[in-house]
Formats: sequence, C-alpha cells, structure tokens
Amino acid sequence: MLPRSSRLSHRSRPAKRLLQGGGAVAAAVALTAGTAWACPPEPGYSTAAKTTAADGQGEGQGGARAGGHASHGHRASTAASDTESVKGVRRVGGTSDAKGAISLVFLDYGHGRGKRTIMYATGQFGLKAYDITADPRVPKLVGQLSMPGMWETEDTDVDAERKIIYLSRDPRAFGGNTATGESGVYVVDASKPESLRQLTYVQVPAGHTTTCVNDCRYLWTGGPAKASWMPADWGGRPVWVTDVRNPAKPKVDPDPIDTGRNDGKTDYTHDIQVDSDGVAWASGRGGVRGYYTSGRHYDPLKRKWRRATAFDPVPYAGGGLDEATTHSTFMHNSYRAVGSTRNQAADPRRWGNGKLLYITEETFNEGCANDGLLVIASLSGSYNGEGWRSTPDRKFRLNTVATWGVAGKEGSDPDPAQDDCSAHYFDVRDGVIAQSFYSQGTRFLDVRDPTNPRQVAYYRPADAASWQPYWHGRYVYVADNTRGIDVLEPTFR
Repeated sequence: MLPRSSRLSHRSRPAKRLLQGGGAVAAAVALTAGTAWACPPEPGYSTAAKTTAADGQGEGQGGARAGGHASHGHRASTAASDTESVKGVRRVGGTSDAKGAISLVFLDYGHGRGKRTIMYATGQFGLKAYDITADPRVPKLVGQLSMPGMWETEDTDVDAERKIIYLSRDPRAFGGNTATGESGVYVVDASKPESLRQLTYVQVPAGHTTTCVNDCRYLWTGGPAKASWMPADWGGRPVWVTDVRNPAKPKVDPDPIDTGRNDGKTDYTHDIQVDSDGVAWASGRGGVRGYYTSGRHYDPLKRKWRRATAFDPVPYAGGGLDEATTHSTFMHNSYRAVGSTRNQAADPRRWGNGKLLYITEETFNEGCANDGLLVIASLSGSYNGEGWRSTPDRKFRLNTVATWGVAGKEGSDPDPAQDDCSAHYFDVRDGVIAQSFYSQGTRFLDVRDPTNPRQVAYYRPADAASWQPYWHGRYVYVADNTRGIDVLEPTFR
C-alpha cells in the first residue's frame, strides 16, 4: 500500500461526477437484467478461445458469451442437464419466488419470545424480506423493495445494529455497461421488514460488491472492469471507501485503495471479507491481501508503527497464488479462520491460528476440469509486505496447501459438454465448507485436514445455479439464481 500522496502521483483522480449522490435510480425501473452470468467477462478477456492457465477466465473478463452482463465469470451452461444428484443432505423447503437470487442476509429483531428472524434475499429483483421465525424451512415473504434490472448485490452486507442493508450497484445494472454505466450503493432502511425504505443512494466509482468494515461505519466497494475514464494501465477497479457513520449522508473518499494488487498493476478487486480479528481480506485479480483497518500496527512498507484507518489501512499479509496450482490469477473471495472462528476450519492446534486462507478461484475455461477451484493457501512468508512488493520480474506467491475442483467428482454432471463448473462463494462451519459450484450444485467439503479436502455431501438438482450457500441454525440456505432459495438439511453427520 502506497502512502496517499504517492497514490495520487501515479493515477488519475476519479471524476467528481461519480463520487456523490446525484439522484437515486427509481426502485421500480422496469428493465430486465438479462443475466446469464454471475460475474461475466470483461473486454479484453474473450471467452471465445481457450486461454492459458495464467490468463484464465475469471470474474471481470469479457467475451462473446457474456450474455447481458460483461463482468462476472459465470456463464449459462451450454449443456442443460436432465439429471440430478443428491447425497448427505435433503431439501426440506425453500421458495421459488426468489428466482434471480444472488445473495442472502439474516437479521434478528427483538428478544426472547418475541424474537423474529428475517432472511433478506437480494438479486435481479432487488430486495425481498422473508420471515423464517415460525418455520425456517418455509420462508414467508413479508416485504420487498422492487428494483427489476438490479445488478449485482453479490455478497450483500448489512449493519445488524442499525438495521441497514447496503446494495451494491454494478455499472451494468438497469441496462448499463462497464465502460460508461453508473455504479454506486443503495442504503436501505430495514428497521421494519414489511416497509423497506431506501434512505439514499450514493454514486461510487466502483460497484460490484460492497463490504462493511470497522463495525459498518465504513464501506469498501470494489470492481468490476475499469470505466472508460479510468487510467489506461488499470486492469479493473480497485476499492473506494465510503463513510457511512451517517448512513443518510454517505461520503465517498476520492482516493482508491488496494491499488497495485496484481504484481504492481492496479487491477480488479472483487470482494472483501473481514475476519474475526478485524483484518479485511481483499480478493481479486492478482490474489488476496489482508489489511488492518483500525488500531496501531507495524507497517512493513513504511517500516514504522502507525494507526490504521478504513481510508489508510496497514498491510498485514497475503499475495498472489501460485499459477502452477490454479487455472487463473482471479481470486473471488476468501476466509480466514482466526480468533473466535479458529475452530471452524482446519485444526488450529496443528495448522495454527489464522495461518491459512480458504479461497475461491472463479474462472471459466474450456472444459469443466479447467474451471475455478477451491484453493487453500498458507500465509507463511507473507507478513513483511511481500505481496505488495511483488513485480512481474520478482514475483511473490503464497504456497498452495491444496485445491479441490468439482470436475469428475462424485455427484457431478458427467456430460462432456458441461462447462459451468467454477467454484463460487462458500460458508464454513465445524470443519465443513459448503460451497457453490453453479450448475454443479452445492458441495460439502471436510477441510479439517487442509491438505486433503474431502467431499462428504452434495446437492445438485437438474436445474442448479448455486451462487451462495449459508449455514444458519440447523440448515443450509442456498441462493440459487434459477431456482430461488433452497433450504437443505445436512444428514451426513
């Protein structure tokens, strides 16, 4: 991470018109998203031809098969399966009126006997509220904010204390495009699930995903591909920080962060996950890097102790992934089991507290076997700024502990034309990762031995488009882009 003054010297300042709230787009705009992709490709990365492992076909790359959106690697399968495969879980409920679902969020209201649990689904329809208090298997629609044509709302984040939902608007929403479309964040008051209300909308130069940091007082918003007015040498959009301490009046900082992420090149930062120690992990093209966003820490780049802020974070660890073990350089999201979550993945007594990263590589190449993987990597050797000093001539790469891909595994569609096999979002509990693999369904992987991830269950309906699974209570809720929401009950243990 460069000092803010240095960052200004090697890039253009974003256009002022994209920084702060011009009028919000009407919630009921009658446009269709036309999306067959989750994070379709972007210009300059055609999917028409087979790529090398180093190039890959990840989120934010472009090509002839991008469908209605050109920046999130998922594509509609070219071979519609008429088979399904289920083991170790059973579907116990769900709802089909959330077709177009991309992400889910759970919020609790009240206490004791009057406590309610509301599941919010976001997607191409906007935002829907489902009460799952009476029966978690049967979500009951109680409210919605209609936004037909919305994109992308992926990995939606929420301020549980203030009951605020942040919806990230990708530039391809409502018929736009990555070159000239508008991006930003909708701030939604969810204090009353039956009466969802848009507090405000703020334009941000990025808008594929947005994540809370520092107790949701700030947002980090990243992706997708660069706009036409951005520097020519950028490969994608980095992260912009928004102050939402007053959620009705968001303030966007003009200086992006997580620049130079791809061996010194500013590139596509896809998503942020904050671990239980408060470290914010930024995934994208070029790997995964973690930052302190509060407190006093040693900065290995500036070689001094200083205070970290959401606007000027301190590098912690991370870097690129070894290309010999992956099919691309595009890392989609990550998870670090540390602190209060240290027992959720590999045994920390053997593998250390927070020493491993669990990472989704999202990429689509020719053939299922070449698509994105679950990657488990060691952070060893990355604590002194190595991931920030990496260059094409002197590359730094994390050591890969293991990978797991769905191709050829039990429960997978054996059709040789199947090419919709990339890993996508996952959730972790008690040593088991529940992970989406698009049309190859939701897979359950025992990662207690991180050197040997082992599939213990799977749910692949014939029309699967699994985007993101969530452990909640005794069930796993799957946001399926074609089916809506599936409620699964694990039976493998």
